[in-house]
Amino acid sequence: MSGGYLDDTDFTDSRSQTSDQRSVTDFLFVSFNSRVLALDRDTGKLLWNWKAPKGRSNYVSILVDDEQLFVSVDGYTYCLDPYTGRQIWFNPLKGFGYGIPTLATAEFHTNSASAAEIILREQKRQDQGVQ
Repeated sequence: MSGGYLDDTDFTDSRSQTSDQRSVTDFLFVSFNSRVLALDRDTGKLLWNWKAPKGRSNYVSILVDDEQLFVSVDGYTYCLDPYTGRQIWFNPLKGFGYGIPTLATAEFHTNSASAAEIILREQKRQDQGVQ
């Protein structure tokens, strides 16, 4: 018999040992410049970093919901493992265009007010010809 039962001698746990030792509440997630970083909440130590293969923006929306980390860069949307930064899935949302995303689930949402401020700053820089 297979599947992780106590009497299954052939079973090996393939989950990351990191996820067994930590809770998602032990992390601080930081996002900017098409990147997401995971820091140890208590020490500030960098645990992992991830760069979006598609999308290039200073503003990156992130949302942790249960044991998944959702990321959206210019509308390209990803699901990451919050413990490792491994990409689980990707959806380009083809045909919807580009822009500053807001993420939400039934229980959680990101703050779109900060996105509005970043858009305004980027527009001012572009108007002034500063890159």
